[in-house]
Amino acid sequence: MAAAAVLVLLTVSALAGAAAGGDIVHHDDEAPKIPGCSNDFILVKVQSWVNGKEGDEFVGVGARFGPKIVSKEKRANRTKLTLPDPIDCCSPPKDKVSGDVLLVQRGKCKFTKKAKFAQAAGASAIVIINHVHELYKMVCEKNETDLDIHIPAVLLPKDAGSALHTLLTSGNTVSVQLYSPDRPVVDTAEVFLWLMAVGTVLGASYWSAWSAREAAIEQEKLLKDGHESLLNVEAGGSSGMVDINVASAIMFVVVASCFLIMLYKLMSYWFVELLVVIFCIGGVEGLQTCLVALLSRWFKPAAESFVKVSFIGAVSHLTLAVCPFCIAFAVLWAVFRQLPFAWIGQDILGIALIVTVIQIVRVPNLKVGSVLLSCAFLYDIFWVFVSKRWFHESVMIVVARGDKTDEDGVPMLLKIPRMFDPWGGYSIIGFGDILLPGLLVAFALRYDFAAKKSFRSGYFLWSLVAYGSGLLITYVALNLMDGHGQPALLYIVPFTLGTLITLGWKRGELLNLWMKGEPERVCTHMHIPLLQATPN
Repeated sequence: MAAAAVLVLLTVSALAGAAAGGDIVHHDDEAPKIPGCSNDFILVKVQSWVNGKEGDEFVGVGARFGPKIVSKEKRANRTKLTLPDPIDCCSPPKDKVSGDVLLVQRGKCKFTKKAKFAQAAGASAIVIINHVHELYKMVCEKNETDLDIHIPAVLLPKDAGSALHTLLTSGNTVSVQLYSPDRPVVDTAEVFLWLMAVGTVLGASYWSAWSAREAAIEQEKLLKDGHESLLNVEAGGSSGMVDINVASAIMFVVVASCFLIMLYKLMSYWFVELLVVIFCIGGVEGLQTCLVALLSRWFKPAAESFVKVSFIGAVSHLTLAVCPFCIAFAVLWAVFRQLPFAWIGQDILGIALIVTVIQIVRVPNLKVGSVLLSCAFLYDIFWVFVSKRWFHESVMIVVARGDKTDEDGVPMLLKIPRMFDPWGGYSIIGFGDILLPGLLVAFALRYDFAAKKSFRSGYFLWSLVAYGSGLLITYVALNLMDGHGQPALLYIVPFTLGTLITLGWKRGELLNLWMKGEPERVCTHMHIPLLQATPN
């Protein structure tokens, strides 16, 4: 059980830094801005009308050059869509178009050249069909100087552009409306995700602390019964619990990095299916553990009666009753995970898994917690930012988004749909951004319980506030960076770890927190008899 818990910890923590927002990178260092070609990259909605009736809405990306596209739908003009001759618009169109939007094929010449010919022919805008299904950033050459382009340019993916091209070649009259609505400064999804993360840490910490307190009370009872019972307790240890040490905290970086590279290199449909299976197994275990713990208070006889199961051992009747429901829940989520509301099932399984791991895996002292979070801090920064130098893209963000697959991200994430965002999508956070700081917050509450400290004089309240503040700063940074994925532990670790270390130092308890991880205790049950002095 201990080895399995550590494996789960390392696995779910491998996506420790994927707080993400936007669907497109707005700035590109490889294509620097030059005069006349300095627009930010924006997503553009292309609403169509076919023979006067409203048709499909497509999404493209605006070019670095040309005027800014209006953000309000009511300010966007509905304009006729026309095919030029030649279709690639690499030479002047044979016919003037007098204000129409030209739909042209990509290739054979530069984007800016197409836009100039379309502008000279009288077009009000140009829509370019990409030759692949992905979006592409339309930039200018570094040596281009004549960039007097006054019409907007939009690139559509191949499937969207081909659909419009087919409508036009079939003799239909097609009109389009181009606009780029602004994202809200703060979406309610981020608020709920923040509450979900902080609430998960809060609940997991209390469960861990209550378990530790009950174990301590049980040990106190056994100590009163005599030395024989004490020896049995010491020999048995804490059943089902595992303490992290410094070596395993350092190994986290190595194992998690290897796992992340494997995800990045092998990311495909079949590999995501394998991740779904792994996630379901962990989710079933987590959900079952949480439900049994909750229901055991009402169904105590079923929780305390056991039956032997082959290859597993003794299992309570309550566990046997709950297990089929948990398996069915996970299987239903896996089968229907593409549906709009499947994120609810993913979040339930994910939260149950995180809470269970925090209850099983424990940080024994502040020293181990500092090593673990410091390693995670460096790991997060490296794979979000530094990895771009070697892989030409952020490995962490690519894996979190589930690029190269048809999935909307890998399952090791909590996510909530953006409710008031015109572009839709999800706000997400990696399991590790909750789990790893949660281990330290749970340690703080266990220490407070053992030392019988109040909220204000203890460490738990302030460490939880620090975690919430660090996560809040993450979302502020996410919005300030125009949706660039952010390594959440970059902000969470200094807040959480710094708060505990500072408080311990000010209160004179830092050495005890750092080395022992528990308050000083005076044993009142064992007395060593004093030897009487005998004369020589």
